[in-house]
Amino acid sequence: MRRAFCLLACLAAAPALAETSEFGTTNPEEMTMNRLLENVENGRVDMTTCAAGYLMTKSGRHAIARETFEACAAAGYTQAMTWMSYMDQNGLGADFDPDRAAAWDRRAAEAGDPVGKYNYGVSLMRGFGVAQDEAAGRRLIDEAAAAGLPIARRVRAAGYDLDEATPDADNWRYAPAF
Repeated sequence: MRRAFCLLACLAAAPALAETSEFGTTNPEEMTMNRLLENVENGRVDMTTCAAGYLMTKSGRHAIARETFEACAAAGYTQAMTWMSYMDQNGLGADFDPDRAAAWDRRAAEAGDPVGKYNYGVSLMRGFGVAQDEAAGRRLIDEAAAAGLPIARRVRAAGYDLDEATPDADNWRYAPAF
């Protein structure tokens, strides 16, 4: 049993034994956080790297999540834009900034992302991080609903009552600050 454990430990450590020679790298890291961060640093983002930003955020590694999501957003991944909005709206890895959060959702909406359309529509209806424009907000929620986004359909069916999506306990956050 001990022998099997030692063998498994050695195999698990194999990526750490990577060596570089004139012929390339043997045993390179492939599916590790270090490799994902290296990809971001070198401007190589893909769906797997961008999805890892979620794990980074949920594990409290907000600075690297921001770096990852920003690189992915720059590459056109709209889900990264909506995650940046989430981080700015909740002060994760940077100060709470509803204006910046709304700007990220606007970018995602303009790129055609249903979640971005819904989020930006809600921000427009509330006037949260952007000038209030209920009619424009409803149009975006309608577009998100037409794209099949369940929460947008639910809010539209509730007559655009935003308490349908966000409990009224959160209303303090969206109240005017003046």
